[in-house]
Amino acid sequence: MDTEHADPAVITELRDALCADDEGKSALGWPGVHAFEAEHGVTLPEPYRTFVAEVSDGSFAGPPDCGLVALAALPSDWGDGRPERVLAKPFPLTAAWLWEEDEEPDEELIDRVFNDGSIVLGTDGCGAYWHLVVTGPHRGQVWMITGEGAAPFGAEFGQGGGEAGFAGWVRHWSAGEPWFE
Repeated sequence: MDTEHADPAVITELRDALCADDEGKSALGWPGVHAFEAEHGVTLPEPYRTFVAEVSDGSFAGPPDCGLVALAALPSDWGDGRPERVLAKPFPLTAAWLWEEDEEPDEELIDRVFNDGSIVLGTDGCGAYWHLVVTGPHRGQVWMITGEGAAPFGAEFGQGGGEAGFAGWVRHWSAGEPWFE
Protein backbone atom coordinates (compact mmCIF):
# COMPACT_ATOMS: atom_id res chain seq x y z
CA MET A 1 0.00 0.00 0.00
CA ASP A 2 1.63 3.20 -1.21
CA THR A 3 0.26 6.20 0.69
CA GLU A 4 2.67 8.72 -0.84
CA HIS A 5 2.26 8.27 -4.62
CA ALA A 6 -0.83 7.75 -6.75
CA ASP A 7 -0.55 5.06 -9.41
CA PRO A 8 -2.48 6.28 -12.49
CA ALA A 9 -3.80 2.75 -13.08
CA VAL A 10 -5.24 2.68 -9.55
CA ILE A 11 -6.88 6.09 -10.07
CA THR A 12 -8.50 4.75 -13.27
CA GLU A 13 -9.64 1.67 -11.38
CA LEU A 14 -11.19 3.83 -8.64
CA ARG A 15 -12.87 6.07 -11.22
CA ASP A 16 -14.46 3.02 -12.87
CA ALA A 17 -15.47 1.31 -9.63
CA LEU A 18 -17.14 4.45 -8.26
CA CYS A 19 -18.81 5.40 -11.56
CA ALA A 20 -17.06 8.78 -11.52
CA ASP A 21 -17.26 9.45 -15.25
CA ASP A 22 -17.84 13.22 -15.31
CA GLU A 23 -14.24 14.03 -16.38
CA GLY A 24 -13.36 15.41 -12.96
CA LYS A 25 -16.22 17.93 -12.73
CA SER A 26 -17.19 16.52 -9.31
CA ALA A 27 -13.57 16.61 -8.08
CA LEU A 28 -12.50 19.04 -5.36
CA GLY A 29 -9.42 20.14 -7.34
CA TRP A 30 -5.87 20.50 -6.08
CA PRO A 31 -6.41 23.99 -4.61
CA GLY A 32 -9.32 22.61 -2.55
CA VAL A 33 -7.28 19.62 -1.35
CA HIS A 34 -4.32 21.84 -0.44
CA ALA A 35 -6.62 24.24 1.46
CA PHE A 36 -8.18 21.34 3.41
CA GLU A 37 -4.75 19.93 4.26
CA ALA A 38 -3.44 23.34 5.39
CA GLU A 39 -6.52 23.98 7.51
CA HIS A 40 -6.25 20.62 9.26
CA GLY A 41 -2.45 20.19 9.38
CA VAL A 42 -2.42 16.89 7.48
CA THR A 43 -1.42 15.45 4.12
CA LEU A 44 -4.06 13.05 2.85
CA PRO A 45 -2.83 9.56 1.96
CA GLU A 46 -2.72 8.38 -1.65
CA PRO A 47 -4.59 7.27 -3.68
CA TYR A 48 -7.50 8.94 -1.86
CA ARG A 49 -5.81 12.35 -2.16
CA THR A 50 -5.54 12.23 -5.96
CA PHE A 51 -9.00 10.67 -6.29
CA VAL A 52 -10.62 13.58 -4.41
CA ALA A 53 -8.52 16.19 -6.24
CA GLU A 54 -8.86 14.87 -9.78
CA VAL A 55 -11.75 12.40 -10.01
CA SER A 56 -14.59 12.98 -7.53
CA ASP A 57 -15.18 14.47 -4.10
CA GLY A 58 -17.55 11.75 -2.93
CA SER A 59 -19.73 9.23 -4.75
CA PHE A 60 -23.34 8.16 -4.49
CA ALA A 61 -22.32 4.78 -5.90
CA GLY A 62 -20.49 3.88 -2.69
CA PRO A 63 -18.75 2.51 -0.78
CA PRO A 64 -19.98 2.30 1.86
CA ASP A 65 -23.63 1.35 1.50
CA CYS A 66 -24.79 4.98 1.85
CA GLY A 67 -22.12 6.41 -0.49
CA LEU A 68 -18.71 8.01 -0.14
CA VAL A 69 -19.11 11.44 1.51
CA ALA A 70 -17.24 14.51 0.34
CA LEU A 71 -13.88 15.25 1.97
CA ALA A 72 -15.05 18.04 4.29
CA ALA A 73 -18.45 16.46 5.00
CA LEU A 74 -19.81 14.06 7.59
CA PRO A 75 -22.57 11.49 7.02
CA SER A 76 -26.10 12.74 7.66
CA ASP A 77 -26.46 10.40 10.66
CA TRP A 78 -23.26 11.68 12.38
CA GLY A 79 -25.31 13.67 14.89
CA ASP A 80 -24.82 16.90 16.77
CA GLY A 81 -22.97 17.61 20.01
CA ARG A 82 -19.94 15.43 19.28
CA PRO A 83 -16.44 16.51 20.33
CA GLU A 84 -14.38 18.54 17.86
CA ARG A 85 -12.63 16.49 15.20
CA VAL A 86 -8.84 17.06 15.21
CA LEU A 87 -7.30 15.42 12.17
CA ALA A 88 -3.71 16.43 12.99
CA LYS A 89 -3.71 14.40 16.22
CA PRO A 90 -2.57 10.81 15.67
CA PHE A 91 -5.25 8.18 15.31
CA PRO A 92 -5.11 6.57 18.79
CA LEU A 93 -5.42 2.85 18.00
CA THR A 94 -2.92 0.37 16.62
CA ALA A 95 -5.13 -2.72 16.97
CA ALA A 96 -8.81 -3.55 16.94
CA TRP A 97 -10.68 -2.75 20.15
CA LEU A 98 -14.16 -3.94 21.11
CA TRP A 99 -14.87 -1.51 23.96
CA GLU A 100 -18.34 -2.87 24.61
CA GLU A 101 -16.58 -5.84 26.19
CA ASP A 102 -14.67 -3.63 28.66
CA GLU A 103 -16.28 -3.26 32.09
CA GLU A 104 -15.16 0.38 32.32
CA PRO A 105 -14.17 1.57 28.83
CA ASP A 106 -12.15 4.77 28.55
CA GLU A 107 -14.77 7.21 27.19
CA GLU A 108 -12.15 9.86 26.39
CA LEU A 109 -10.23 7.34 24.29
CA ILE A 110 -13.43 6.31 22.51
CA ASP A 111 -14.09 9.96 21.62
CA ARG A 112 -10.53 10.21 20.27
CA VAL A 113 -11.06 7.08 18.13
CA PHE A 114 -14.06 8.75 16.48
CA ASN A 115 -12.50 12.20 16.14
CA ASP A 116 -8.68 12.19 15.99
CA GLY A 117 -6.49 11.40 13.02
CA SER A 118 -9.06 10.26 10.49
CA ILE A 119 -11.57 11.49 7.97
CA VAL A 120 -15.00 9.90 7.72
CA LEU A 121 -15.50 8.17 4.37
CA GLY A 122 -19.15 7.34 5.02
CA THR A 123 -21.62 5.19 6.89
CA ASP A 124 -23.30 1.83 6.53
CA GLY A 125 -26.05 3.20 8.81
CA CYS A 126 -26.86 2.45 12.43
CA GLY A 127 -23.77 4.30 13.70
CA ALA A 128 -21.28 2.23 11.66
CA TYR A 129 -18.70 4.60 10.10
CA TRP A 130 -15.80 3.98 7.76
CA HIS A 131 -12.75 6.16 8.49
CA LEU A 132 -9.55 6.74 6.52
CA VAL A 133 -6.67 7.25 8.92
CA VAL A 134 -4.65 10.35 7.98
CA THR A 135 -2.13 10.52 10.86
CA GLY A 136 -0.33 8.02 13.05
CA PRO A 137 1.04 4.50 12.51
CA HIS A 138 -2.05 3.32 10.60
CA ARG A 139 -2.03 6.24 8.13
CA GLY A 140 -3.67 5.19 4.87
CA GLN A 141 -5.71 2.37 6.37
CA VAL A 142 -9.48 2.18 6.52
CA TRP A 143 -11.19 1.41 9.84
CA MET A 144 -14.78 0.56 10.75
CA ILE A 145 -15.76 2.46 13.90
CA THR A 146 -19.07 1.81 15.64
CA GLY A 147 -20.63 2.41 19.03
CA GLU A 148 -19.29 -1.00 20.06
CA GLY A 149 -15.70 -0.86 18.86
CA ALA A 150 -13.20 -0.25 16.07
CA ALA A 151 -11.31 -2.51 13.67
CA PRO A 152 -9.01 -2.00 10.68
CA PHE A 153 -10.17 -3.35 7.34
CA GLY A 154 -7.96 -5.76 5.43
CA ALA A 155 -6.83 -9.36 5.27
CA GLU A 156 -3.54 -8.53 7.00
CA PHE A 157 -5.59 -7.63 10.09
CA GLY A 158 -7.90 -10.65 9.84
CA GLN A 159 -10.78 -8.31 8.99
CA GLY A 160 -12.21 -8.99 5.54
CA GLY A 161 -10.44 -10.58 2.62
CA GLY A 162 -9.36 -7.38 0.94
CA GLU A 163 -6.13 -5.44 0.72
CA ALA A 164 -5.74 -2.75 3.38
CA GLY A 165 -6.07 0.90 2.37
CA PHE A 166 -8.51 2.98 0.36
CA ALA A 167 -7.95 1.27 -3.01
CA GLY A 168 -8.20 -2.21 -1.46
CA TRP A 169 -11.37 -1.19 0.39
CA VAL A 170 -12.98 0.08 -2.84
CA ARG A 171 -11.88 -3.05 -4.75
CA HIS A 172 -13.41 -5.26 -2.06
CA TRP A 173 -16.69 -3.32 -2.19
CA SER A 174 -16.86 -3.28 -6.00
CA ALA A 175 -16.36 -7.06 -6.07
CA GLY A 176 -19.45 -7.43 -3.84
CA GLU A 177 -17.49 -9.10 -1.07
CA PRO A 178 -18.72 -9.01 2.56
CA TRP A 179 -16.86 -6.46 4.69
CA PHE A 180 -15.98 -8.83 7.51
CA GLU A 181 -15.83 -12.61 7.44
